[in-house]
Amino acid sequence: MEVYPWVGRFLQPMGSGTAPARRGAGRRRGGGRSGARRRARSMEAAAEVPAPPAALSCFSYNQDCTSLAIGTTTGYRLFSLSSVEQLDQVYESNEIPDVYIVERLFSSSLVVVVSRAKPQQMNVYHFKKGTEICNYSYSSNILSIRLNRQRLVVCLEESIYIHNIKDMKLLKTILDTPPNTTGLCALSINHTNSYLAYPGSATSGEIALYDGNSLKTACTIPAHDGPLAALAFNSTGSKLASASEKGTVIRVFSIPGGQKLYEFRRGMKRYVNISSLVFSMDSQFLCASSNTETVHIFKLEHLTDSRPEEPPTWSGYMGKMFQAATNYLPAQVSGMMNQDRAFATVRLNVSGQRNICALSTIQKLPRLLVTTSDGHLCIYNLDPQDGGECVLIKKHSLLGSGKMEENKENDLQPPLPQSYAATVARQSTVPSTSTMPGYSEDGGALRGEVIPEHEFATGPVCLDDENEFPPRATKKAFKNLKTCDKMEYSPTAHATGMALN
Repeated sequence: MEVYPWVGRFLQPMGSGTAPARRGAGRRRGGGRSGARRRARSMEAAAEVPAPPAALSCFSYNQDCTSLAIGTTTGYRLFSLSSVEQLDQVYESNEIPDVYIVERLFSSSLVVVVSRAKPQQMNVYHFKKGTEICNYSYSSNILSIRLNRQRLVVCLEESIYIHNIKDMKLLKTILDTPPNTTGLCALSINHTNSYLAYPGSATSGEIALYDGNSLKTACTIPAHDGPLAALAFNSTGSKLASASEKGTVIRVFSIPGGQKLYEFRRGMKRYVNISSLVFSMDSQFLCASSNTETVHIFKLEHLTDSRPEEPPTWSGYMGKMFQAATNYLPAQVSGMMNQDRAFATVRLNVSGQRNICALSTIQKLPRLLVTTSDGHLCIYNLDPQDGGECVLIKKHSLLGSGKMEENKENDLQPPLPQSYAATVARQSTVPSTSTMPGYSEDGGALRGEVIPEHEFATGPVCLDDENEFPPRATKKAFKNLKTCDKMEYSPTAHATGMALN
């Protein structure tokens, strides 16, 4: 049993610091009723001892890196990332213990949670109302979940499920995928294409690219020799970064063509486990973190096809000669000499801890965010011109008893619709004539009526926040996984149990 040192002060009997009397000894001075009162006070003090702090079990940034979600042994918390000096906790839930997956859809009220108590069940919540929208059960443990404004992707070890996020209908099941024990996958946050990338092989670094909107395979990319360890799309879905389990080389490919655009070398001395790979929102930088103490930031220089025939300077002339010399070297040596090194770096205080990074603009300046498994958020300044060593400017504790300010996020964010319905209803450039059950601008489920999708394509729809969500789905969504593609979503399956007010 773990003993906290501050517990002893509460449990120690009030009085002198002498050793307790042995059994059979005579009554001490001040015994009787006063002793009973002391024991009662001691028991009351012991009952008031606070519980040990919650341990961090998972953490993730939302799609545009404006919010941070963490899962703990007691529940989950959501933070706004709009300020450097102040970390605002916008929500905390202690209803679901042992959360190991928590994902938020942009800055909306939609949050997806998976608990270790039910690792095969996905729960979708409206966190501001504290109500459940729906839940789905799968055949094996859920390893990862990805979201954008059109699709919700659930990754299991040997299958992937693609849902329409507007009504949670299952659109596609990708069965018999190569064993993916870590749930590695990436979903483009640009809902106009909704590209999905996942390992195409368990033994090599092949990437399978899938179009989540047309529900068709786009291409396969032979990215690395060894198995994949990290994947990340840029904000527009036009570039895909990848790293293998060795962690020494990071490559960037064009999407959907799959041509290699950039190749960066993280290091040559040792293999590492890449834990985070992320683009900046403007696609100018790519950040990679690992189990070492160094975080690398690479700069994606603008690619041009035409170059001046005459080098304008002596250094340019030497660079051209060096580039020509690499053509006469072996392929492996030539590749290493052509790889770019890090533009900027960060030295963390400790190594060996899991961490994730984000490149974001906070208070009009570029920042690097590093969240570590020991429960801290570190914010660094990034010099976009000269790079170099990034400077730590603030360190926040994520597990402390900080003041929750629910309205801070809305005050600091730009005036965009924050509700789930308004978030997923933004205009898409992909025309569609399909229909969706279960929605109306009056709110709530319509018990079988069908609302044309064009009502959502005209722009943000500010629905009544009390009734903006679809009804809750049945507890067991997939009773027969082999025929789940043919299952129909029932908009009134659980309408009687809906309590959104």
